[in-house]
Amino acid sequence: MAEKLNDKEKRFLLETARKAVSEYLKQGKRLDLKPGEVPSKKLTEKGACFVTIYKGEELRGCIGSLEAARPLVFDVIDNALNAAFGDPRFFQLTQDELPQVRFSISVLTKPEKLEVKDAEDLMKKLVPRKHGLIIQKGYARSTFLPAVWEQLPDKKEFLAHLCMKAGLGPMEWSDTRGMEFQVYEADEFSE
Repeated sequence: MAEKLNDKEKRFLLETARKAVSEYLKQGKRLDLKPGEVPSKKLTEKGACFVTIYKGEELRGCIGSLEAARPLVFDVIDNALNAAFGDPRFFQLTQDELPQVRFSISVLTKPEKLEVKDAEDLMKKLVPRKHGLIIQKGYARSTFLPAVWEQLPDKKEFLAHLCMKAGLGPMEWSDTRGMEFQVYEADEFSE
């Protein structure tokens, strides 16, 4: 998605995420949108997003797509349902919890390979609060959204936690030869 979303589009996506979860809780069905219900062409273009659910300040679910493969509005619906009912770290969201949770959406730019010579070069090129980061070593792959910098502002700590999330040792990022790095940015908005 090249163009930033306006406030009306953001509000529609947040309402759609909540409505999708509510509809599934009530009827056990995926939300079906009619062509005229989507207020903007931008939302029907391919896009990638993460939907994060918070209960108070605590994470309650977070699932997303790193690559744009379907219309953004459908990516939001599917990721909202997966965050609510398919995040393996949490029990499924209940009807009673729905009024207590807050939805947040991060619309991602296309990930770009970050070429680095060594760990020092990685530290120079990585920009806190701007870059989301994907690391990959063999089959181990993981990402942190730019918002994670709020909890982990130190670059080394950020990288160590990202490695552990991928099932790697906390210092494996420092051996950059066997590791791939990709960065992306996110347009983040919440209820």
